[in-house]
Amino acid sequence: MTETTKWVFAFDEGDGKNKKLLGGKGANLCEMTQIGLNVPPGFVITTDACLAYLETPDRQLPAGVMDQVRDQMAALERKTGKGFGNPENPLLVSVRSGSAMSMPGMMDTILNLGLNEETLQGEIKATGDDRFGYDSYRRFIQLFGKVALGVSDEAFDKEFNAVKEAAHAKQDVDLSAADLKEMSERFLKVVEEHTGKPFPADPMIQLEIAVKAVFNSWMGRRAVDYRKQFHITPEMANGTAVNICTMVFGNRGNDSATGVGFTRNPGTGENKLYGEYLINAQGEDVVAGIRTPKPLDRLTVEMPQMAEELAELRAKLETHYREVQDFEFTIERGVLYCLQTRNGKMNAHGMVRTSVEMEQEGLISKEQALQRIDPISLEQMLFPRLDPSSKVEPVAQGLPASPGAAAGIAVFDADRAHQLGHDLGQKVILVREETKPEDIHGFFASEGILTARGGKTSHAAVVARGMGKPCVAGAEGISVDVSRRVAIVGATSFKEGDTITIDGSSGRVYLGEIATVEPDFTPELSTLLQWADEVARLKVMANADTPEDARNARKYGAVGIGLARTERMFNATDRLPLVIEMIVAETPEKRDEALEALLPLQRQDFRELFEVMAPNPVTIRLLDPPIHEFLPDEHQLEQDLADLRALAGATRGMTALAGSMGLLHTPDKARDEFDAVRRVMDPMMVEEAIAKKEAMLRKVRALHETNPMLGHRGVRLGISFPEIYKMQVRAILEAAAECAQAGIEIQPQIKVPQVCTVQELKRVKVYVDEAHAEVQAKHGQPVKFKFGTMIEVVRACMRAESLAAEAEFFSFGTNDLTQAVFSFSREDAENKFLPLYNQSNVLQDNPFEVLDERGVGKLMQLAVDWGRGVRADLHVGICGEHGGHPASIAFCDQAGLDYVSCSGPRVPVARLAAAQAALKHRPQ
Repeated sequence: MTETTKWVFAFDEGDGKNKKLLGGKGANLCEMTQIGLNVPPGFVITTDACLAYLETPDRQLPAGVMDQVRDQMAALERKTGKGFGNPENPLLVSVRSGSAMSMPGMMDTILNLGLNEETLQGEIKATGDDRFGYDSYRRFIQLFGKVALGVSDEAFDKEFNAVKEAAHAKQDVDLSAADLKEMSERFLKVVEEHTGKPFPADPMIQLEIAVKAVFNSWMGRRAVDYRKQFHITPEMANGTAVNICTMVFGNRGNDSATGVGFTRNPGTGENKLYGEYLINAQGEDVVAGIRTPKPLDRLTVEMPQMAEELAELRAKLETHYREVQDFEFTIERGVLYCLQTRNGKMNAHGMVRTSVEMEQEGLISKEQALQRIDPISLEQMLFPRLDPSSKVEPVAQGLPASPGAAAGIAVFDADRAHQLGHDLGQKVILVREETKPEDIHGFFASEGILTARGGKTSHAAVVARGMGKPCVAGAEGISVDVSRRVAIVGATSFKEGDTITIDGSSGRVYLGEIATVEPDFTPELSTLLQWADEVARLKVMANADTPEDARNARKYGAVGIGLARTERMFNATDRLPLVIEMIVAETPEKRDEALEALLPLQRQDFRELFEVMAPNPVTIRLLDPPIHEFLPDEHQLEQDLADLRALAGATRGMTALAGSMGLLHTPDKARDEFDAVRRVMDPMMVEEAIAKKEAMLRKVRALHETNPMLGHRGVRLGISFPEIYKMQVRAILEAAAECAQAGIEIQPQIKVPQVCTVQELKRVKVYVDEAHAEVQAKHGQPVKFKFGTMIEVVRACMRAESLAAEAEFFSFGTNDLTQAVFSFSREDAENKFLPLYNQSNVLQDNPFEVLDERGVGKLMQLAVDWGRGVRADLHVGICGEHGGHPASIAFCDQAGLDYVSCSGPRVPVARLAAAQAALKHRPQ
């Protein structure tokens, strides 16, 4: 890049579609200006300038940037009739950040830039309002001192509170011009004490320092944390633009105001102007939550003409952008200005409702409605909500800033919230008097946020809604004492570590944990997912092991069961003793006895699943885990044996003592009492218990494996102990036959796990064919089913052609396949080195959460292609946890799979993701 590179664009010339270059805020300011909205004149310094600045070792602006800035400042002077640094009629500007992706509150803003002792007097003279002048000056000193010069908020707050206390003022609006003048002088001294230099007076030097500060904020901790949390990559947004805009003032008196509006309610999606404002204030007062603002409905009373103009602005914004807009406005002396707009950050409830209603209003198409929602966000709509029948009274009432309910321990600072929530995995509610952007890492680690001050459009509320986390703001009945780690609520209080519950839908705060109930689908969500199903190619099934699981899966919209884990059925209290008896059996005959007892229970399990899911497919996986998992722990058995042997010794000793004392032949009360004790400690019963424990311990040791997940499990177990698989296959087929006789249409599928060679499948197929012939003969009619295999071993992928000769379907078990491909033990990897790998970009994602397309995905694609080369109608799906992840679903769609299967609550996520994948891969 050279000095002739264009680094700066005026609002009336910038390309409003080029957010990569101008940032979202700058592009929208350009576009709003060009469509005729009342935007104060200004210009944008590009993101390219930011990247070039950050790449220089000594952080210098690229050559030519400040020359172009000076040219643009001269143009602003001509447009406004004011002069930058002119003591008679000064031009003041704001300096704001703005990246391609919206990152509310994460980077820095400076207002009222251009003020010094001389221009201050000119501003006072021009406006005839010395209070306004000093109010603007103290704001500028504090913001510039914090953002550009690195002075802490606490240093300013100390002086601020001292002036308020001396003036007996509760809020800053209660301060007089003289008070604000004193505050400005104190702030100037604070800057000089902390920097060792006087506050810079030259407006152009102020401007250059401010531009560098905004560029630096791109790499600030909160901005970096935010990008990491929301997976904003350099390809999506790289660097921030700087927006320099002529100042307009909401703090010019009672005919002036500032506010934030949404064209629709971001929490509920209601088609109604939503937002807040403050009379005689600047924008930071609203978004920082320093004062609790008023709802926009009140503007019709206080400023009816402005309310009408605001309604017109809302209509123009939404009609033009065809998206819910979050906009900032200022009213200066009865004139309305729009300072920025961006797509509104909404929670899932709001996004779903607005998507459906905007389609019905003709603003967007069904395809656009489906594509504007992050599928993962739908999980927010499926979280439990507070039980409406609960009789617990709230201790405080705030503003319902972000819907949803959350309970956790109260924590009073962001660092502590991060430590407890992120590092230790505790459920945390972050409690603050007011939140600041620096608290963002605490937000990420918390279940919800509670603030004593601030409104529904404060920083806390906006960020919480974007994350889908509950937030109660402006709970003014709560006094937060951070130093003592306690919150006072009227006559009661709660301290750090106490459990509280917040309800972001009602604004209520409760002590303790409140009971919850399961949510219901909203009509809008049902409509949206119906649209999704019409578009999607991939079918969405569920992993379900019980009839209740299956019912829930159907409620969520699953069109079948892709994985029923029979081992989960074995763990039921009426089965486990039989399973253990089968395992410890020393002869095939004894094992068959236990299996015969299990057969009717398994048959009933399968029949119930078939009935609940009819007429959709139910895929039943034969027993998979190592069989020792059903047995007690070896160390616990050893301890139990030691205890029993000690008891046996005590019992023998008691019997001997009783004999020597003649108690065994004494018909009196002492004898009766001894007999009662001896019945409890019967030596024969104790010895029998010892014998059983010893047998169990021998079996546990015999079944011990060094690496059981790669050992005697799945089909290997089924071949070693064929009677187990034979029982399960018979139970499946008999259940299917009973359903067929009852006229229930079903689609049973038998899945064999851990297969690595076709010979294993052939062995199991023999069991299946034998059972099938016997069941058909018994019931006098054919039993339809499909036979297939789970693909979770690397060799199975490589031998897909031979497997497809026997299997009618493949089901990828990507959890185990990922472990095999990476040679990672999932538990060890996630607990030890995977977080470091992700943080240092050794791996971009956790491969157990996001399907590894380059490794695991390539194997899957090969297996699909080779398998269908042998069997054209081979049905292929995925049943690992990746089946509920949107990016993984997109890959499955492209790879030609037929279905994904995931846990029930993730089915809505998968349905929407499948639709988005189909739209993405649809031929243009």
